[in-house]
Amino acid sequence: MKQVLIVGAGSYIGTSFARYAADRFCIHTVDAMGDWQATDFSAFDAILHVAGIAHIKQNLAQRELYFDVNCKLAVEVARRAADAGAQFVFLSSMSVYGVNSGVITADTIPGATDLYGGSKLAAEQEILALEGLNSCILRPPMVYGHGCRGNFPKLVGLAKIAPIFPRVKNERSMIYIDNLCEFICLAVEQNKSGVYFPQNAEYVNTTCMVENIARAIGRKLHTTRLLAPLAAIKLGPMQKMFGSLVYEKTGNEDEYNVVGFEESVRLSVTAVK
Repeated sequence: MKQVLIVGAGSYIGTSFARYAADRFCIHTVDAMGDWQATDFSAFDAILHVAGIAHIKQNLAQRELYFDVNCKLAVEVARRAADAGAQFVFLSSMSVYGVNSGVITADTIPGATDLYGGSKLAAEQEILALEGLNSCILRPPMVYGHGCRGNFPKLVGLAKIAPIFPRVKNERSMIYIDNLCEFICLAVEQNKSGVYFPQNAEYVNTTCMVENIARAIGRKLHTTRLLAPLAAIKLGPMQKMFGSLVYEKTGNEDEYNVVGFEESVRLSVTAVK
């Protein structure tokens, strides 16, 4: 059984992975701001780096913090992994591309436009340049699931109170937490290297997701196309959820999609309703 070290105690993805993969790996977790430097990396086959910051205000005053945590720390951990001969799995983000719409392919050149994406991209570039490191970089889209943060709980809030919701025709790549955890399991078991774009097997329509959320909490949600033009104005920072942004399908999504879309929404809502 492989030994896996998670760097980032208390992180949503790290905690979820430790639960999900408990019967497949021997897992140890360390605090990225605490005891990780005293840990003997040579005792582990893989290092899963999930430490980072995302949900704090992005402005020039926070630039140093973003790059210290999301870049410098990640590169320091990666160097330790390289010295120990361990696989380094790094949780990056779709945000490295800096786009809010379109189709991202394996040939799309990243161009981050905010501190979060920029700090993640800077970390990727330094990690890929390290000699002797087997690095596996993951750029997931929006991750949702039991206890998640970000836009999904906001969508749940809207599904709970909105009498009517915009009906939009869009597609977004998203990934349910257990599907992401399964991808990470396979990456460790197969000692993968390179850059990957894990996503649900199905593209997600935002209106369809909110309708599924409402159904899971016992509500009937009425939708209308008439509100679609107003979505960006009324929903502010969530406006990007009504555009289309997807990863091109690779054809192997079924290998790690262990939970289908409707079931994943139901399981996610049980934690936040």
